[in-house]
Amino acid sequence: MIDAHIHLEQYDADVLEHMLPALATEGVHGLIAVSMNLASCIRTKELVRKAPGLIKPAYGYHPEQPLPAEAELAMLLSFIEEHSADMAAIGEVGLPYYSRAEALERGEPFAMEPYIRLLDTMLGLAARLGKPVVLHAVYEDALTACELLDKHGIREAHFHWFKGPEEAVLRMIERGYYISFTPDIIYEPEIQALARRYPPELVMAETDGPWPFEGPFAGRLTHPAMIRDVAAAWGALHGYPPAQAEALLSANTARFYRLRKGAGSTE
Repeated sequence: MIDAHIHLEQYDADVLEHMLPALATEGVHGLIAVSMNLASCIRTKELVRKAPGLIKPAYGYHPEQPLPAEAELAMLLSFIEEHSADMAAIGEVGLPYYSRAEALERGEPFAMEPYIRLLDTMLGLAARLGKPVVLHAVYEDALTACELLDKHGIREAHFHWFKGPEEAVLRMIERGYYISFTPDIIYEPEIQALARRYPPELVMAETDGPWPFEGPFAGRLTHPAMIRDVAAAWGALHGYPPAQAEALLSANTARFYRLRKGAGSTE
């Protein structure tokens, strides 16, 4: 299988040293490694150099952090252009739903317009480079993201760990946007309900590691092999046996990210 979304550069180096060589024996043959900012992109690129057949990088700026300074943004955009031929997508990019909610809960103002402009810039670059985008855009923010995707004529969009209103779900299905499920599909009824209704051909499996999970995964380090648990849980909701579910989700991921089926290298 292919983990459709993982923050690989956030794992400790000693963990990666043991984890990466063993992935093939655990049924994982590809990782879409997303990035948080310029420094994160550079670390991701270094990991790709060490395991080029396994890791496909995505370069971007995660929205749940302070905005980049002008100079950093310029350097990031230049980095993405320079390495566009080797990356799977632009990502992770999006809108800061959780940061905004926390600020408002504290009674602090939160300006969304600069984040919308940043996402607009990143999507414009993706459209110009002809690259898919990996989106962090949940709840009402998904509708804003959809508007910007339409503005730039982008159809290759992956909303990772998505949750959102019916209006957004319908629009995303209509546009053919992909979503991915994490291990919380095993114990979250809201996620299970979404999994039942989203078209199977537009679904992938991810871990978002090293983000930790609850339920049967409580207290465990998030591992790429957990996508096999995701596939089994998703398959059970649709009546697919685990092997068929794994094959379907892997084919979807390979198709979206333009990979050979079940491999981390490009066609």
